[in-house]
Amino acid sequence: MYSLIFRLLFVPMDAERAHHLSFTALKVIDAIPGLGRLLRLILSRGTRDQVDVLGLPFPNRLGLAAGFDKNGDGIRALAAMGFGHIEAGTITAHAQPGNDTPRLFRLRDNSALLNRMGFNNQGARQAAFNIEEQRKSLAKLPQAHRPIVGINIGKTKVVEAADAVEDYAASARALAPLADYLVINVSSPNTPGLRDLQSVSSLEPIIAAVRSTAAEVVPAPRSSLGHVPLLVKIAPDLADADVVEICRLAVRAGVDGLITTNTTINRDVLTGKDAEFARNQAGGVSGRPLAERSLEVLRLVKKTVGDDLSVIAVGGVANATDVRARLAAGADLVQVYSELIYSGPFWPSRIIRGSRGSRGSRPQGLLKKGTGGA
Repeated sequence: MYSLIFRLLFVPMDAERAHHLSFTALKVIDAIPGLGRLLRLILSRGTRDQVDVLGLPFPNRLGLAAGFDKNGDGIRALAAMGFGHIEAGTITAHAQPGNDTPRLFRLRDNSALLNRMGFNNQGARQAAFNIEEQRKSLAKLPQAHRPIVGINIGKTKVVEAADAVEDYAASARALAPLADYLVINVSSPNTPGLRDLQSVSSLEPIIAAVRSTAAEVVPAPRSSLGHVPLLVKIAPDLADADVVEICRLAVRAGVDGLITTNTTINRDVLTGKDAEFARNQAGGVSGRPLAERSLEVLRLVKKTVGDDLSVIAVGGVANATDVRARLAAGADLVQVYSELIYSGPFWPSRIIRGSRGSRGSRPQGLLKKGTGGA
């Protein structure tokens, strides 16, 4: 049914417009008394498989990556699909329109997306209001239907690189009190100069500022770690040596985890007409073509950090087999996005059920730190 709807309704439509239409419809259905409850019962059936990671009780290991809900105003509706966590964002300190349209494209032959959105969002202040309202709505749901809420923050486009530290700190000041965990995004290819902040010299002061700001504004964090867990999202296009350096920095700076990986600017992962089209377009590629490199980066990260950091794997996840592969490679959690567009709202619960129990117990020492497994 979804495949038919996708081909007849969404394919002829601009990809960004289709996203807004489907997301709005989901929020409207969720808001209707009785209908929203029915939606959750149908879509999230059999998805409960709690795991403790980052000192937080995740309902299951599968989450929705940042980028779908940029302003944090549809978290409860998205939770109806059974996700164990929802990552809102990317949110910047100041509201910004993002890049010119069109800026989101389907690469259907490769089951991929190409986007150059440019962190379009309403800004940290409005997002904080949105997420606060969403948390109130989530609190009315049974515990089993409440996802962990992550918040992904990035640099405002007009802010100079020299002022990036304060820009990230401003977002943390507004959003950390509402976050179960925070993510520093320095890896999107769609904000000029952003990926340069992945260098150790640039990233270290950003981490320090966000950590200290979060500690200042959140005296009683939800995590048993005793602080708001902080993660850094990295790009798949980094050289292996740079990935290792970021891992070492993350451990040294007290980061709690890494997210591997963001979208890629490498067009060689695509084939056919999609590759020809993408070579003439700016932006990052996500979806199935990213799977191989994303898994490579995950394995390299785990080889470097061992159990010192939690790792969330994202990129190219299409089915339960992909989830199991990432968990076997050492990921604590897995995120998805692009495949949801192609496979529809019943897809998340299918792969959650198909990957239940894929990860065994973690070492006892790690469990004491609040970053353990099932």
